[in-house]
Amino acid sequence: MSRSVSSVSSSRSGSFFAKLMAILSVALTVVLVDSVSAEAEAANSKYAGIVVDAKTGNVLYSENADRLQYPASLTKMMTIYMTFEALEQGRIRLDTPVPFSAHAASQAPTKLGVRAGGTITVEQGILGLVTLSANDAATALGEMLGGGSEDRFAQLMTAKAHALGMTRTTYRNANGLPNTAQMTTARDQARLGIALRQHFPQYYGYFSTRAFKFGTRTIRSHNRLVGSVRGVDGIKTGYTRAAGFNLVSSVQVDGKSIVGVVLGGASTPARDAQMRNLIATYLPKASSRGGSSALIAEAAPAPAMIVTPAPVMPQKVQPQVAKTITAAQPPISAAAADLSLPHKGPLPDARYQVAETEVAYTETAQPKSDNPLVAQPMPAPTKVKTMTFKQQASLAAPKPAPASARPEQADTAVDNVTTASTTPASASAASTDNGPTGWVVQVGVSPSRQMAMDLLESAKSKGGKALASAKPFAVAYAAGGDQFYRARFGGFDDQRDAVNACKALKKAGIKCWAAAQ
Repeated sequence: MSRSVSSVSSSRSGSFFAKLMAILSVALTVVLVDSVSAEAEAANSKYAGIVVDAKTGNVLYSENADRLQYPASLTKMMTIYMTFEALEQGRIRLDTPVPFSAHAASQAPTKLGVRAGGTITVEQGILGLVTLSANDAATALGEMLGGGSEDRFAQLMTAKAHALGMTRTTYRNANGLPNTAQMTTARDQARLGIALRQHFPQYYGYFSTRAFKFGTRTIRSHNRLVGSVRGVDGIKTGYTRAAGFNLVSSVQVDGKSIVGVVLGGASTPARDAQMRNLIATYLPKASSRGGSSALIAEAAPAPAMIVTPAPVMPQKVQPQVAKTITAAQPPISAAAADLSLPHKGPLPDARYQVAETEVAYTETAQPKSDNPLVAQPMPAPTKVKTMTFKQQASLAAPKPAPASARPEQADTAVDNVTTASTTPASASAASTDNGPTGWVVQVGVSPSRQMAMDLLESAKSKGGKALASAKPFAVAYAAGGDQFYRARFGGFDDQRDAVNACKALKKAGIKCWAAAQ
């Protein structure tokens, strides 16, 4: 009996050690494969990589980081950046319908497969890009934000890239499908990865999406590192035959933060193994202190989007002319963009650059829809106007009062919020009243009263207690033969209250001015 028990015990012990050795063998094999793949990847002639401390901007690792390469679907990072920016500015909403043109619907897989004339929401478009890398959704978003033209949207993408310090990047489409003029570098993609997380923290969580429901389909993410490598919270994969296998990864662990880029990988496993190796090697070397929300700052105000259709309300859709003029922004010094992570190399071919002194918008008549819940395909623009930044600012900024009417020190800066004394906007034949007197906060300019009020409603929902008792109103004025509306909040007791309200809005990502009405 004793021998039998001993025999069973020995058998179980042997079985346990056999299983343990098998597990250790598999783990060792995975480590060795990753190591071999990483070494092979680094020796790949198309390979380029960089790892940047996202808190300090220090470059922890770099190889061929400034060599021009094809971005493939990393292009969609900029499409998403432009979408986040439009959301932040209130020009679109997550539930805004995105129409699919025949051009968008015809894009090569991978794609959502929406037919021409169909729509998705902006949120579905974002999810489609970060998980499936849907080419049709990227084109549809680009066309909507580019006034019906993907080419014009690509020009705006390029201008935004240069404003962010991505001086060697040129975009020619919204999705990254092959185009020999569409180029970038590992360093530029690292800048964009950091900018996405720092400029839009309220939307950045979309990049960690592992799956989402689209109709009857469950779409799962192509990014295999999300959920499998501790601290990885996105960002994007990419592949074309010419580009190779690309990946940008953001990692945040124990107070440390890095962004890594691998371009030109030989395969998905090799690319992923190289990124794992870079994370394991350089995350411990990152700083756990410091950090600047303006690490990647714009060197100058980027051109406004050409056009953004007015959000389609579920209740009713009216045929209308849609024009968008975004509020002018005070320029950020060029030095701010070079605090860290310096860019290198010349600008791309000037033929693909957008003039920094012009900003354009279009007037696009939207056709009537029989179904108020479905947006129709956007027709080609019928009219194009150009405006300089100076002209744009003159529309967006409050008009100063005559010198004799201004209080002393009318133009002041309080807590980094610029304020200016103003007179009521001059009303045209179609103007509304000038609203409450005293200090006001302006959040933008719109071509219609309703769009101005929608902008105010969106801003108030984000302003919290600072806007709890504020009164939203729109002030009409004429400029260049057109009617515009300044979107403002009134009812502030003094300058300090208005400034604090504006600060609260800025923290929520809404640009504003505090002014005396």
